[in-house]
Amino acid sequence: MKSRVLIVDDDLDALEMMQDLFDSKGYKSMTAINGIDAITKIKSQEPDIILSDIRMPEMDGMELLKILTKEYPHIPVLMITAHGTIKTAVEAMKVGAKDYILKPLSLDEILAKVERITQLNSLIKENEYLLNKLQQTYDFTNMIGKTDKIQELFRLVKDVAATNTTILIGGESGVGKELIANAIHYNSSRVKRPFVKVNCGVLAESLLESELFGHVRGAFTGAIKDKIGRFEMANGGTLFLDEIGDISLNMQLKLLRVLQEGEFERVGGTETMKVDVRIIAATNKDLKKSIDEGTFRQDLYYRLNVIPITVPPLRERREDIKYLVNHFIDKFNRVYGKSIREIEPRAMELMESYAYPGNIRELENLIERIIVLDKNGKITVSDLPENIRGISEERTMEEVDFDNGLSNLVEDYERNLIVKALEKNKYNKFQTAKMLNMNRSTFMSKLKKYEIK
Repeated sequence: MKSRVLIVDDDLDALEMMQDLFDSKGYKSMTAINGIDAITKIKSQEPDIILSDIRMPEMDGMELLKILTKEYPHIPVLMITAHGTIKTAVEAMKVGAKDYILKPLSLDEILAKVERITQLNSLIKENEYLLNKLQQTYDFTNMIGKTDKIQELFRLVKDVAATNTTILIGGESGVGKELIANAIHYNSSRVKRPFVKVNCGVLAESLLESELFGHVRGAFTGAIKDKIGRFEMANGGTLFLDEIGDISLNMQLKLLRVLQEGEFERVGGTETMKVDVRIIAATNKDLKKSIDEGTFRQDLYYRLNVIPITVPPLRERREDIKYLVNHFIDKFNRVYGKSIREIEPRAMELMESYAYPGNIRELENLIERIIVLDKNGKITVSDLPENIRGISEERTMEEVDFDNGLSNLVEDYERNLIVKALEKNKYNKFQTAKMLNMNRSTFMSKLKKYEIK
């Protein structure tokens, strides 16, 4: 849909010519013969852009512009001026006009400038709309959780969002660390500046350095042009460094310099770049343990850990599971055009008793899978995967089938513990054996015995 244009000019021939031009191109045109007339028209119906002559009787273009800049700053204004008043047109730009057009008028130039300004204004409005949606999405009132532990967390997040301090978010994979980082940024004073994310755990050291700091042309094979890094992209805004515990000691030293001095050089470059960036870092590792093991710098830890936020795993906030389940049902009902509302009580009971080694992410994936495959309009026990329907850590004595015998029950329990430990360690056998305090040969024989692949 074309924009609405208000043309203000006391020259009736010029007014008619421009109106015919815009009408022929599908714009909705309005006209006014001076500033007073223009304000009356604007109060009746706001245009998307205004073209105004500078020299007019009763109220000239400059007077009109000053009123528009104060009372209607969202409406772009394009000034029309003769060659002899270019200086005035430049002054108009300083007051708030977007551009100016010289007389004698060129219809092609008028149309080109109006289209450029309206397209830019449309992008600005779209960005404002999207930003507003993001702010609504990450508003603190939309964060889900009723337990005391999670409510205390939300209060802390709300308090630190208003500051510019560095934040370190800890917690297991899938607990919602990125959600917390988003909430902090979109409720901060930096909300209109970029929110840039980097997953430090998936990039090799050389790639991570270029990704963070950028590089100059010829810095390495394949560097065919200059590239800005994430720090420069986030200037004035927030940089979220996920999986910070996975970066090398060398990269930690370079990152420490940016945190201390706010400056760095691009890879292969000599120019020192200065940035104003708020850092939010996240990790699923115990960084104090990493410091003891010599894999994480203590000075960097203290630079990052100004405000520590620890997100509890889902198994420590089981009362919130039903709220999260309903939230995800609503979400995926909308996504897939379904209308599931009913949950079988036993199904909810099982979902609440499960340990969720993958935390909220695992629960979300579970509900999405159920919604996609739904045939009967409600969630039942049969919709749940075997690992939730079967034996679990929380299984009560009333549910145990004693007919299986003690040894079989113990083996079932042992197998489930090993599977959960593997899931928790992302199927790293060495780390899992270490967690279970088992030597490697014993652990491998258990995997073979229970046919765990």
